Amino acid sequence: MNWIQQNKNNLTIFALAMLMGLTRSDHFGSALTLPDASLAVFYLAGMFTGGLTSFAVLLAEAALLDYVSISQFQVSDYCISPAYVFLIPTYAVMFFAGRWSEKYATLSASDLSRQFAYLVGAGSIAFLISNGSFYLFSGKFPEMSLIEYTGRVAKYYPSYMSSTLIYSVSILLFTKLVRTVYLEKYKLA
Repeated sequence: MNWIQQNKNNLTIFALAMLMGLTRSDHFGSALTLPDASLAVFYLAGMFTGGLTSFAVLLAEAALLDYVSISQFQVSDYCISPAYVFLIPTYAVMFFAGRWSEKYATLSASDLSRQFAYLVGAGSIAFLISNGSFYLFSGKFPEMSLIEYTGRVAKYYPSYMSSTLIYSVSILLFTKLVRTVYLEKYKLA
């Protein structure tokens, strides 16, 4: 067994942590920044590492990145409120969806569609948790009805899901393709 195989989980966590570090500063991206990949990172960490240690490491990284962005780079602290703690279950949904969908590892249409369903379902639940908790616990919407809030927030759902889907599906297809080619080349299948 070579060094890469022995350290696969650590290298995977490092790569996912780098992706989150490079993208966390802007939810939807701009001309200068990529959209936030945090949801995809937690989904992929669940799939590729599956260990709760990786979840804890990435959760700590997310909090540290937010702290540094706000305290050192004048990023708005608008989203920091009592609802911030609900990012833990938001990311846990993504992580465990990745863990559960890991068993669909082939490049077949059936497995890909199952993983896509897990990803869309988890992303939608994560959206409801993070936005619902912000509405209920942030203290920023005391006079706004749930219907009005839902109308305002619904426009963010496509952006929220599209970046998650683009990162996740691209990385999944790439890794499945590499795995398939590697297995065929070395007759390990």
